[in-house]
Amino acid sequence: MTFMATRAARALTLLTLVATVAGCALPRSGPNKREIFEGSIQKSGDAFVVTVNDRVTRATSVVPSLGFSSDFRNAGIVGSDTIQPGDTLGLTIYENVDDGLLAGEGTNASVLDEVQVDGSGFIFIPYAGRVRASGNTPERLRQIITEKLDAQTPDPQVVVRRLAGDGSTVSIAGSIGAQGVYPIERPTRTLSAMLAAAGGIVIEPEIAQVTVIRGGKRGQIWFQDLYKNPQMDIALRGGDRILVEQDTRDFTALGATGSQRRVAFESQTLSAIEAIAQVGGLSSGLADPTGVFVFRNETPEISNAVLGRDDLQGDQRFVYVLDLTEPNGMFLARDFAIRDGDTVYVTEAPFVQWSKTLGAITGTLGTAGAVTTLTQ
Repeated sequence: MTFMATRAARALTLLTLVATVAGCALPRSGPNKREIFEGSIQKSGDAFVVTVNDRVTRATSVVPSLGFSSDFRNAGIVGSDTIQPGDTLGLTIYENVDDGLLAGEGTNASVLDEVQVDGSGFIFIPYAGRVRASGNTPERLRQIITEKLDAQTPDPQVVVRRLAGDGSTVSIAGSIGAQGVYPIERPTRTLSAMLAAAGGIVIEPEIAQVTVIRGGKRGQIWFQDLYKNPQMDIALRGGDRILVEQDTRDFTALGATGSQRRVAFESQTLSAIEAIAQVGGLSSGLADPTGVFVFRNETPEISNAVLGRDDLQGDQRFVYVLDLTEPNGMFLARDFAIRDGDTVYVTEAPFVQWSKTLGAITGTLGTAGAVTTLTQ
C-alpha cells in the first residue's frame, strides 16, 4: 500500500468515526439545557419554563402551615381531680347510729373499695342508688351521696377518694422516649408536659411533628412551635391519641451533583442552595452552574401568580431555572423554597460532552490504528 493510499484510508476512517460518534448518544446524567427548554409550552412541550427572580421567589414561597384549630385551642384545662368514666373510687361512709344501714356489726363505718365508674359515668351506692360521678370532683360527689343518704340514716359522713383509673388517659406513640398510656394528672394536663412525662422526643426537634387525634378531629404541629407559640400548647382530654413522627417530606436530586438520590428535609424550610448542599454541592468536574433546574407541579393559584394570569385551572407543570453565575444568582437560590416532591436537576457543562466526544474519537482511533497496523 502506497503512502498516499494509507493517508487516504486513515482520513476516511477518521471521517467515519466522527460521523459515527456524532450519531451516537454519548453517556450522560440527563437532558441538557437545550432539551429542557424544548419542553416548554412555548415550543413543543407541556411545561412552563420560568427563570427565577425575586417576584417568582415570593410567589412560590409556600411553607406548610401546621397548627391546632380553635376547637383544640379553646378547650380549657380539665381539673386533675375531675372524675371520668373508667375511674376507680374509694368511699367510706360513717353513720351516727350503732345499727346503721351500711356499717357492719360493732362499727359505724362502711368502706367501699374500688367502686368502678361505669361507661355512662355512674356508680351504685346501697340505699343511695345510682349516682352520677362523671364530671364531678370528689368533694361534689361527697355532697351528692350525703344528700341521698341523709333521708335514710341520720347525719351520714362520707369520704370520697379518687383512686387510679383509666378514665382520663392519653396514648402516646411514635418517636417518643416511652410509648404507652398515661393518665392526665395535675402536672401533665397540657401537650408539652405530657410529652415530657413520656420521655421526650427521640428525633431531631427541627423535623419532629406532633399529631393529636381527638374523636374524629385531628391537629398537627411542629414540635418547636409548642414552645414558640404558647397558645398551641393545648389542654389534653381523656382519650386523646398523640403521635410523634419525623417529617416525611423529601425531594429528589439528579444530574451533576455530589450524589443522586432521594433526600429527606432536614428543617421546616429548605432553600435551593441548601438542597444542593445536602447532596454534596455541584460536581466541580461536571456541573454547569448556569443550569440548575427545579421541576414541580404547581397549584392553579400559584401558577397564575407566577405567570401573571388568571385563566389556568388544575395543576400545572413548572420548570424553574436558576443561574448561579448571575450577580444575584446565589441570593435567589438561597431564597427560592424547595417543596415536598420537587426534583432538583443540575445539567452537565458543555465542556463535559465535548470531552466525552473527544475521548470516544481518540479511543476509537487508537483501536482503528491498531487494526490498520495488523492489516499492513
